[in-house]
Amino acid sequence: MARSIERILVIKLSALGDFVLALAAMKTIRQAHAKAHITLLTTPPFEALAKTCPYFNAVDTGGRPAGPSAWLSLRTRMRAANYARVYDLQTSSASNRIFQILRPSPPPWSGIAFGCALPHGNPLRNGMHTLERQADQLKYAGIWDDAPTEPGTAPTPDLSWILKAAAAERPRSGGNRPRPYVMFVPGGASHRLDKRWPVEHYAELARILYSRGFDIVIIGGPQEAELAHTIQRTTPRARDLTGRTDFASVARLGANAALAVGNDTGPLHLAAAAGAPTIVLFSKASDPALSAPRGRVAILKADNLTDLPVAQVAQTANSLAPSSSAMP
Repeated sequence: MARSIERILVIKLSALGDFVLALAAMKTIRQAHAKAHITLLTTPPFEALAKTCPYFNAVDTGGRPAGPSAWLSLRTRMRAANYARVYDLQTSSASNRIFQILRPSPPPWSGIAFGCALPHGNPLRNGMHTLERQADQLKYAGIWDDAPTEPGTAPTPDLSWILKAAAAERPRSGGNRPRPYVMFVPGGASHRLDKRWPVEHYAELARILYSRGFDIVIIGGPQEAELAHTIQRTTPRARDLTGRTDFASVARLGANAALAVGNDTGPLHLAAAAGAPTIVLFSKASDPALSAPRGRVAILKADNLTDLPVAQVAQTANSLAPSSSAMP
């Protein structure tokens, strides 16, 4: 008689930067359940990325049900799947509600939902960086006994599976030899304008870096095209890719960039995880100790990003990418 395959559910609903950081925990879950059928419960923006990820066998994008019928459908799917374990990497009120609709017999659940079987009971969890916090959660769940939980010790997300999927082509400036490029991420969530460095500062930085021999590539959503146009007024040859990149292509661009500069937003996390030397700009709206990308990353912070001078960012850029001639 054939043995049944263990079924595991991982929950990560949003947002992109948090999703990128959670890839480290997702990799560990896959390693701990190597032969299991693992489903990711997420939301539509992450479907394409998740379907290329080697950690999952299936992707369910119905993680934020809208209305009673959608909630009933989610509960029916989850009960029918008979999950052996759920790893809640969202640990929010939204994922807690998913747990509660499965009562009175929810599956073994790793997270912080009230009444779950595998609670992350560390009272210091809210003061931990996402990478160490999720490593600690998996330690409490019994699948990572020697999890590195001291600040700065947890492994960073592994994006090798994206980078192997297709070779990235460097944007060309028109010559026979492409110039090295700096990736700009000047946008972010439209409701979090306090997390943005002024676009005029990006424009001045673009002018400086272009004069040093770097091309400028600007990424973001289609709604951020005007930011790119503002930068192009000082650096006409800057390449506007707003609205033209998916998550995988952002990672591939980051892997080949001489430098990435941007606000604390998801695409910059992707670029950093892909290996780009990165400058990330933080205002008082978020805490880099809890959520900054890791890698070859310089963190510059000002309570109000308007007060962060271009000269300071340009100096940091020079230390991370001192000479375009060093690029192949």
